Amino acid sequence: MTQEAGVNPDVIILGGGLVGLSLAAALDSAGLSSTVIDPADPAERKDVAFDGRTTAVSSSSMRMLRTTGVLDHLAAPGCPIHAIRVADGLAPGSLTFEPGEDGEPLGVMHENRHLRAALLARAAAGSRITLRWTSPVAKVVRDDFSATVHLASGEQLSAPLVIGAEGRRSPSREAAGIRMARWQYRHTAIVSTLAHERPHDHIAYEIFYPAGPFALLPMTDLEDGTHRSAIVWSIENAKAEGLLKLDDAAFAAEAQAAMGGFLGQIRLLTPRSSYPLGFHHAVRITDRRLALVGDAAHAVHPIAGQGVNLGFRDAAALAEVLVDGARLGLDLGDAQVLARYQRWRALDAFSVALATDGLTRLYGVPGKTASAVRRFGMGLVDRLGPLKAKLNAAARGNSGDLPRLLAGDAL
Repeated sequence: MTQEAGVNPDVIILGGGLVGLSLAAALDSAGLSSTVIDPADPAERKDVAFDGRTTAVSSSSMRMLRTTGVLDHLAAPGCPIHAIRVADGLAPGSLTFEPGEDGEPLGVMHENRHLRAALLARAAAGSRITLRWTSPVAKVVRDDFSATVHLASGEQLSAPLVIGAEGRRSPSREAAGIRMARWQYRHTAIVSTLAHERPHDHIAYEIFYPAGPFALLPMTDLEDGTHRSAIVWSIENAKAEGLLKLDDAAFAAEAQAAMGGFLGQIRLLTPRSSYPLGFHHAVRITDRRLALVGDAAHAVHPIAGQGVNLGFRDAAALAEVLVDGARLGLDLGDAQVLARYQRWRALDAFSVALATDGLTRLYGVPGKTASAVRRFGMGLVDRLGPLKAKLNAAARGNSGDLPRLLAGDAL
């Protein structure tokens, strides 16, 4: 859609990634307009070569994508996750999470390229969404009356609110002087897709080693029946460097050993990619006529697959706050509107950040005694119904004060 001359949007979203586009779709579905600005060219983001990564989209995030019409544009259905098994190394005993009585899967595995394509198509179809690709931002001026984005081309756009969805190195956050708690884990995540001999039966595995967790995530079979799973192997930097230097066959053998061989022979289907692992959390996620979402606000260890889902929760909560504010006739950049978003997301995001960081450190303690204590704890959780149900709800994204979109309700 092309923005009409002289017509300003309700919000300007800086960043057209998964979270920024999901927010635009949520606002569009409720009657609010947005302009999405991104310096990148989406045509360069379509294939596996750009991003072979996958995302475990929680069941609550799937509800939002369905309610806002994103799933109508999804080319591939994704692979439902019917169980998650957590183990301390290859020792006997594990903690298993399964769907509740409603039968809804714990989540759905999607290739990022398919998610991105669906969000792009939904945004292009949105009557209240303006897409401004290949548009670098020169500066943003926020005052008591509006937020104005100055593009490198010399063009200016104004709205009551600007939303920073630019990712971990958010210029909006830095310009606002928002302080961050941050550290590096001295770990690297190695990501790839494997073909394996035996079916995965829609089970995701999280195998913890002192050197880092090994996540095995089910994917849909190929047309020829080849069974597939994605891996996210978080491992100490020095060891990761050695693994990345191996040829595909040697790396597959190392991965098969880490898995314990329970899926039979494996081989690589996609090139390996890697990225450093770190933690950051903004002390606040709002400023004058500014709100942060997704990695601009917080980034956590992938240990529990909560990264993108945290961003989707941000988008759902912010969309609800803005829609409710618009219905009351409030200025969408007003401090009281943004204060509600800050209160709503601060505790949930911080709790998830602490939990993922705690798990990372807990399972990184070496030694047989530490391993025995962890296995005992997992067995105890597996037997305690209420505690296990609470953790199960968290895995599905059903914990806390749930935004309406995450419950599957329209705004």
